[in-house]
Amino acid sequence: MMGCWVLNEGLSIILVLSWLGVNLYLFIDTFYWYEEEESFHYTRVILGSTLAWARASALCLNFNCMLILIPISRNLISFIRGTSICCRGPWRRQLDKNLKFHKLVAYGIAVNATIHVVAHFFNLERYCWSQSKEAQGLLAALSKLGSTPNESYLNPIRTLPMNTTTELLRTIAGVTGLVISLALVLIMTSSTEFVRQASYELFWCTHHVFIVFFLSLAIHGMGRIVRGQTQDSLSLHNITFCRDRYAEWQTEAQCPVPQFSGKEPSAWKWILGPVVLYACERIIRFWRFQQEVVITKVVSHPSGVLELHMKKRGFKMAPGQYILVQCSAISSLEWHPFTLTSAPQEDFFSVHIRAAGDWTAALLEAFGAEGQALQEPWRLPRLAVDGPFGAALTDVFHYPVSVCIAAGIGVTPFAALLKSIWYKCSEAQTPLKLSKVYFYWICRDARAFEWFADLLLSLETRMSEQGKTHFLSYHIFLTGWDENQAVHIALHWDENTDVITGLKQKTFYGRPNWNNEFKQIAYSHPSSSIGVFFCGPKALSKTLQKMCRLYSSADPRGVHFYYNKESF
Repeated sequence: MMGCWVLNEGLSIILVLSWLGVNLYLFIDTFYWYEEEESFHYTRVILGSTLAWARASALCLNFNCMLILIPISRNLISFIRGTSICCRGPWRRQLDKNLKFHKLVAYGIAVNATIHVVAHFFNLERYCWSQSKEAQGLLAALSKLGSTPNESYLNPIRTLPMNTTTELLRTIAGVTGLVISLALVLIMTSSTEFVRQASYELFWCTHHVFIVFFLSLAIHGMGRIVRGQTQDSLSLHNITFCRDRYAEWQTEAQCPVPQFSGKEPSAWKWILGPVVLYACERIIRFWRFQQEVVITKVVSHPSGVLELHMKKRGFKMAPGQYILVQCSAISSLEWHPFTLTSAPQEDFFSVHIRAAGDWTAALLEAFGAEGQALQEPWRLPRLAVDGPFGAALTDVFHYPVSVCIAAGIGVTPFAALLKSIWYKCSEAQTPLKLSKVYFYWICRDARAFEWFADLLLSLETRMSEQGKTHFLSYHIFLTGWDENQAVHIALHWDENTDVITGLKQKTFYGRPNWNNEFKQIAYSHPSSSIGVFFCGPKALSKTLQKMCRLYSSADPRGVHFYYNKESF
């Protein structure tokens, strides 16, 4: 069984292939242009084919640098997501893969930068060698041009250098190229999953070296090292006739000395638009930073979870959205994403924060949530909030059936969703396309259930009172317990409510059998479009993606699972 899951994945493949196709087209077209262009004929005499390699990779580098900032322009993506006329169905789901595309473009930058650097190393060696005594004939004649008045040089290396590296660092292109390369290496190495998990702060700080990267890129071509023959010179100096008469260039009227000029820098033209867009993002963030955030409630939950209730003038949200939080008392530069756990109908917005790194641990300590007494309201550190921004979960209400799956603290995005469902069910006049919700929560620590159980209990009670118990089907799985807990569970197994959560629905012990779960859902909704929403670890994400593919029908009239993963 395949189904319209293929449409979503197929669209992703089309977008990736389109990006790859544009890169290949730009590279090949530029490569052959520099291999055949008459104005660069004499440049090729010195550099050979490495000229084309350097210029083709440079153009692709500019193209990818133009794209790299767009996927992380959160306000732009949220705006596009909210424009349903322009962004529907499978196209809308591609917005959830903005970070994947950002990484893909980054790999494109790394590959083209490597080709560009290697090609220019060869070019530098060829420029230097052509000034040596071993260089003879046309090669030597071209390198000596520019030594007398009314001549323009072709070879930027004017004398035979003692040290190639020293000569490189004397040029604008050499210095900026070195800075660009070091910045790129630093950004790429600190972006690995290992570094992000070990120290998010290190990842965040080193990623902002991109400012140095873009500044250096904008001025990289100002040295105009790569030079070609001018159009006026081409009209007077026939290359086919004159190239073998280089000894007569000074005396032969038909073969005047060729004149050369550097190519105008163009990188800034490629990156200007995205940089302005990103600057606007930062201006919006600064404006939101100035807005006052009032902390109305602080709750310390078990398992190192801090709940914050806040208010901010003009703040509007949708279920599943997230915000960026900054605490000046910890760092004036760092902004961290957290999913909103409140519903739009509430007069506040809230987040649940778990201690999972240096910054979050410092935040919990600042609010007195690490085994200390909670701080008095007037002593609480100041928070700044940017957002909210759209995410995959905002599409939950667009399906007749939705399957929500959370692992551990990944349950926080679904808190806002379930609260919103609670309010929408209370409003009898609110028409809902969504008719059934399956909720799965897999958690290792029984104490982590405490803060979320109250929400489920109120939702369970409300649904029962309104006769809508069929609307929400939830399944909670506990994957870790000790011997004492097992004995306690066994002694209270026959009670009407669950011993851990206090809910009517009993907790399951172990992990779900996803084959059975998806098979049952597909059987219960044979002709439905089913949205699957997940927040949790990568390994489980791959399993669920496989289940969506496996249990989607090849028949357009059959059941179709659409996979959506929460990511920041």
